[in-house]
Amino acid sequence: MSSQHLYPNLWSVPDSIVPNPFEDLNLPLPVRAIFARRGFKSSEEVKSFLFSEKIPDPKLHFPDLNKAVNRLAEACQMKEMVAICGDYDADGMTSTALLYQAFRKLGARPISSIPSRKTDGYGLNESMVLSLHKQGIKLLITVDNGVSSKEALKKAKDLSMDVILTDHHTIPTPEPDVFALIHPFRTPNSSPYRCLAGVGLAFIVAKTLANDLNKKASINSARDLFCIGTIADMAPLNGANRILLKEGLKTIHKSNIKGLQALQKLSGIEGRALSSEDIGFQIAPRINAVGRLGEPKLIIDLLTAEDETQAITLARKCDELNRQRKELSNSIELEAVALIESDKNSLPPFIFLAQSHWHQGVIGIVASRLVEKYNRPVALLVGEGEGTLRGSVRAPKGFHVDQALNSCSRFLEKHGGHPAAGGFTVKAENTNELERKLSNIAEYWLKTTSNLNHIKPEAYIDINDIDESFLDSLNLLEPFGITNPTPLFWTRGAVVKDSKVLRGGHLLINLQQKDQSIEGIVWNWGNSIFNCEKIDCAFNITRNYWNGQAKLQLVIKALRKHQLKVVLSKNNLKYTFFKDELGNLEIVNQKGDFVQWKLEAENRYSSKDIRSDHPYMKALLAEGLLLLGNSP
Repeated sequence: MSSQHLYPNLWSVPDSIVPNPFEDLNLPLPVRAIFARRGFKSSEEVKSFLFSEKIPDPKLHFPDLNKAVNRLAEACQMKEMVAICGDYDADGMTSTALLYQAFRKLGARPISSIPSRKTDGYGLNESMVLSLHKQGIKLLITVDNGVSSKEALKKAKDLSMDVILTDHHTIPTPEPDVFALIHPFRTPNSSPYRCLAGVGLAFIVAKTLANDLNKKASINSARDLFCIGTIADMAPLNGANRILLKEGLKTIHKSNIKGLQALQKLSGIEGRALSSEDIGFQIAPRINAVGRLGEPKLIIDLLTAEDETQAITLARKCDELNRQRKELSNSIELEAVALIESDKNSLPPFIFLAQSHWHQGVIGIVASRLVEKYNRPVALLVGEGEGTLRGSVRAPKGFHVDQALNSCSRFLEKHGGHPAAGGFTVKAENTNELERKLSNIAEYWLKTTSNLNHIKPEAYIDINDIDESFLDSLNLLEPFGITNPTPLFWTRGAVVKDSKVLRGGHLLINLQQKDQSIEGIVWNWGNSIFNCEKIDCAFNITRNYWNGQAKLQLVIKALRKHQLKVVLSKNNLKYTFFKDELGNLEIVNQKGDFVQWKLEAENRYSSKDIRSDHPYMKALLAEGLLLLGNSP
């Protein structure tokens, strides 16, 4: 079912499931319905997901890990200098800080080396290698980069430098020729480690090294940085990521890292347990802003600071850069939207925009916003000088950015990334051919992809069933993120008691069903007045913290005026469903023929119409009950 909605464009209810899935589990029905719709086949699978705490020995999964750790152990024992070459996003900077702290406590003499986004570009480069070699570095470890740094790796080999490469970006062919390569895709296909981001690989290296040296306490703070980097990089939250995050989120608010304490204080989230959402929306942007607009050294200093006053000072600098990042992003987004909508032709399959004055540090953020707004792959480009442009690419789920860039490699000077995001450098004279090729790829993808404009709730729930106990059950699914999204519910016939538009263009609604009321927020609603007495809506359920108080709140993702009758499109036919005040149900087809069912007991119906026994009609009844909110 789908129709035009007040906010956003389209949404559709989920497919039917068995009436009472996993009934032996002590969980509310809407929560069990989520597991059923996410493909869980048995109660044992659900229990394993919720309560699994063990991950295998990483040495059995990473072929080069033992070799890498032995070399690092030697460096620690000999107090050798070790260069940590990171990246300027939150994943790369937290990875660098994690290894810097670990190596220092384990006996080595680490130095960090992160390229400047403005002057160096992404990843390890030859000038970095030469500079480190002049400083006497013989051992270099990359984090969150390196697999595509062919020239730099060759230079390091020529200079007899040992390179331990840890990266999660797409491995080129042939593989890099390095001392050791630690990469998720070099683990077995079923490995829980295949989901790790750069900071996850850094954590595994540090933890294995500390275990081998029998100094486990030296990496007590490493898991805190793992949590920040993993969530900030939007890594898949399954396998080892889920297990490590679930444990780490319990204590991260008590972190002994002065910099994290300072960031929590400035974000207004100190003094309570943190969720993945707190990290993703409060801490990670402040870290990422530094890599986008400032120098990454600020974050390394912040996350390794041992003085509280220094940490607060550095955190305030991050906060200011984050404010600047917001202003720049909003300005560029307004300009990009104006450019897109000035074209009266249909929306292109691939949105490709270039402006020399845009700031390269925030175009990735803006590209992500445009993907959300238009449901198209997006590339934003800025001038880099000397006839070249640098681009950031983002895309909807299902469009593989890394594969698209690989297929355009003959037009590009450099490129890299993973399925959801990537970057490239291109000569100005090749931009037209690049745009044409990317548009062809996107056009084919769009033709073979459906429901791009839909959001799809996972379970029905009445507002009067939403309470603290329900949210506690729901939060067993935490941490939420990629591959384990925040559950999306829907409800029908919620009465709007009052509404108001907040500063910033957000809509606050007070909703009621039966005797239960709850507050709902619609982000980025705009300034239009809301005038609707009763709505159907799709939403996340969360706790809103304000002035030290916590209360339940709905984050509304889609809403529409309540419909007494709902329409189902099935096999190119349309059926209208209606339920009267007594709960009796009627289905009407396009010709006006109808079948009626009488409500006998809760969700149990009977009909005198002989057609009601047909399997097709029974299936229609099940779908109708779902559309009308009678089943989860």
